[in-house]
Amino acid sequence: MTDYEFPAELLAAQEVRDADLERLGASLRLAAAAEGLVDVAYRVVDSPVGPLLLAGTGLGLVRVAFAREGHEAVLEQLSKAVSPRILAAPARLDLAAREMDEYFSGRRHSFDLDLDFRLASGFRREVLAHLPEIGYGHTASYAAVAAMTSSPRAVRAVGTACARNPLPLVVPCHRVIRSDGSQGAYLGGTEAKSVLLALEAGQ
Repeated sequence: MTDYEFPAELLAAQEVRDADLERLGASLRLAAAAEGLVDVAYRVVDSPVGPLLLAGTGLGLVRVAFAREGHEAVLEQLSKAVSPRILAAPARLDLAAREMDEYFSGRRHSFDLDLDFRLASGFRREVLAHLPEIGYGHTASYAAVAAMTSSPRAVRAVGTACARNPLPLVVPCHRVIRSDGSQGAYLGGTEAKSVLLALEAGQ
């Protein structure tokens, strides 16, 4: 039995069809964005801590998700929590992607992006508001972060807020560590947390 080889002209025709479909998809995405039919735009970018899902609304970046969270699952959650009108629209997240690249290359120490915090509320939102006060290359304990808030004894709640941070990296929960100096858990995994802390320490 021999392998069947498709004629070159058939392969070329398939490549043309694939290119046409890609152009059509791009046109539809542009048209949907222009007509205001997209409530959540997303794209995936490569990074030293694996592929990152970036999702944004008209208010700003609403979600950053690690691969271990399951990007499809995150998009499903966004469709329920924000809107089912979700579309891959990479251009709408160009600025976020560029700032991510600058951060991972060591050229950016803080993010300058509009953020949509609708996925965090109450005390969790308060905790997230204080995290940028932990400067690049520095860390703070969960207890120290709790002391910044209106509930200085709510150390465990600070841990929960960090674990459920919808905007990791941009809102730097990776800089929060245990009082004994150990890293503690992280949404992106302990290895990712180590990579980020090492990056910011210039190692």
